[in-house]
Amino acid sequence: MAKPASTKLRITDTTLRDAHQSLIATRLRTEDTIPLARLIDKAGFFSVEAWGGATFDTAIRYCNDDPWERLKAVKEALPHTPVQMLLRGQNLVGYRHYPDDVVEKFVPAAHRWGVDIFRVFDALNDIRNMKKAMEGVKKCGAHLQGAICYTTSPVHSIPGFVAMAQELAGLDCDSICIKDMAGLIKPGPARELVTGIKKATGLPVDLHAHCTAGIAPMSYQAAIEAGVDILDTAMSPFAMGTSQPPTESVVASVEGTARATGISLVTLRDVRDACLKIREKYGAILDPISERVDSDVLLYQLPGGMISNLVSQLKEQDALARLDDVFREVPRVREDLGYPPLVTPTSQIVGIQAVFNVLINGERYTNVTKEVKDYVRGLYGKPPGPISDAMRKRIIGNEKVITDRPADILDPVYAQMKKEAESQGLVKKEEDILTYILYPAIAPAFLKGEKKPEELPKKAAASSSQPAGIPSAMEVEVDGEVYAVRIVSVGGSAVAQAVAPGKKAPRGEVEGGIRASIQGMVLKVMVSVGAAVKQGQTLLVLEAMKMENPVTSPRDGKVTDIFVDTGDVVSGGDVLLVVR
Repeated sequence: MAKPASTKLRITDTTLRDAHQSLIATRLRTEDTIPLARLIDKAGFFSVEAWGGATFDTAIRYCNDDPWERLKAVKEALPHTPVQMLLRGQNLVGYRHYPDDVVEKFVPAAHRWGVDIFRVFDALNDIRNMKKAMEGVKKCGAHLQGAICYTTSPVHSIPGFVAMAQELAGLDCDSICIKDMAGLIKPGPARELVTGIKKATGLPVDLHAHCTAGIAPMSYQAAIEAGVDILDTAMSPFAMGTSQPPTESVVASVEGTARATGISLVTLRDVRDACLKIREKYGAILDPISERVDSDVLLYQLPGGMISNLVSQLKEQDALARLDDVFREVPRVREDLGYPPLVTPTSQIVGIQAVFNVLINGERYTNVTKEVKDYVRGLYGKPPGPISDAMRKRIIGNEKVITDRPADILDPVYAQMKKEAESQGLVKKEEDILTYILYPAIAPAFLKGEKKPEELPKKAAASSSQPAGIPSAMEVEVDGEVYAVRIVSVGGSAVAQAVAPGKKAPRGEVEGGIRASIQGMVLKVMVSVGAAVKQGQTLLVLEAMKMENPVTSPRDGKVTDIFVDTGDVVSGGDVLLVVR
């Protein structure tokens, strides 16, 4: 058992990771991260959460930033403050399980490049999926914080969470985190859970919550009174809404008490002022939906980062008007899948399936993502509650469900993918191999230097209803190539636009044409012209909203035309190929 914690309240500041993931879709760039980190280092925080979560993905997908170099620079800018990362257990910083040999390489690399504290969690609270990463953290000599994904459902309870904390303590964790990713925890349960975990484990307890439902500040006060050791907060310009409670407010609330943090509000003022300038720079990305208090989150339970990303993704689909329909569909999908806690990747799995259920043909589960199928197959771990036989059959037919630890059925891939990456000229440093393994679809362009950073909009994007006479999208032909152009804003500044190069689909109706049901990038083309295909056979895979969306044949026939290549970006309704 660990020694009892001191009465001093400690703070983990999330501004450099979860705060901008929650409010501006993880778009904070390295150029703005490092100067801010230098100011944050003066505050005296227990730790700064600056890496992990979605920061790895968005760095190479949108920002053209090397996530490893960012981590190194952050570590150098925080010489007096431990750097903390959020690690998704066997998922690492991706959206699926990776083989053990990849986990064994990734954890020491993250520590070597600057991570001091690893917060390790599993989306299903399946500790089998956390053990390999946890073992790696302990081998490195880093601080291991085991996390419990807090949620509410007919199959979750306070005693169950306390029992999980005991199991984590038995695996040599240095502290325990109550990870309330959707802002659901109320003052009573917060008090009960903090007290129960401290009594059962003797370990320091960290409470992480979001303000989406407006409850988090009150629950933080209850946790303080119950003896919580660490609270996660964000600097006020990036706090509240779907983010964490404000750092300055929490620090001020305990001044003059036995729980005083020792952090100077004067020092925090300098950090706040810098954050205000950054917020102004990224203000066009910050959607009011992500800032508002929404008590409906107690029903649909989406975490803050998922809400801001869902808003962004629905805008890309020109379907923001359907946001409330999607929110209503989320709890239905969650119940269908056995009440998983909604945190990456299960929040994406449930959320994107809810989008498909609402947007595609107006029918539920007419298009099922690969990730949902894998989840039902047991490839993500054991669902917290049962999935009905009828739902299982609807999603995977008569396929067998595995009950073993999912990673046990995965073959090692590191050596093979290292050769692939080297043969493509992608490797300048060893960690580039890991980048390629984690994101094989988008990493090559980044590692070859072909990516360009996404331009920051100068004004908030227009709503889905354009001014009279202005279309929301159009098609333009340039030198025989057809481009899909989405109108983002119209006004004093130049029209912002998204172009899908490489789209070669013919115009009008095409006999036997199979169309994209949603905007996305072609990840794989599984057939060739002349191939005979069967009804239900996967023809190609679209990556839509970070999920793999298989496009299947509606009929038996022969592939007569293919209009897309791997890497092409297509819009909903585009003809992808022809089967007759």
